Amino acid sequence: MSAHLVLASTEGLLVIGPFIIGAVLVVALIWIVWLGIRMRSAEPGPPSADEQPHLPDTGAVHEVSERREPDEVPPEGSGLNPYQLHGNLPNKRSEDQRRRRWTPGHGGSFGSGGAGGM
Repeated sequence: MSAHLVLASTEGLLVIGPFIIGAVLVVALIWIVWLGIRMRSAEPGPPSADEQPHLPDTGAVHEVSERREPDEVPPEGSGLNPYQLHGNLPNKRSEDQRRRRWTPGHGGSFGSGGAGGM
């Protein structure tokens, strides 16, 4: 008799259990959305037109393009002293600032479909 009673209570849990878990998940999701709405309403609004970024009076800042070349590697066994370092740049400005051009007859990049150096 007790085995039937245990089986009956287990079957009831198997049927009702998913509904209870689903109800808990729905309540948790509703609470999370409500909490998100409260946090969002506490944030400041978007900036006004006067607070928006604007161009400086001197106009737009233009990009500077320059060619750079690597620093010489010191001979084996000697290190660099602090006065020999060029700040946070591992290279220096090149003397030749002419823009590099593609070599005639070469495609320029691997797989470009050009004739290449034939």
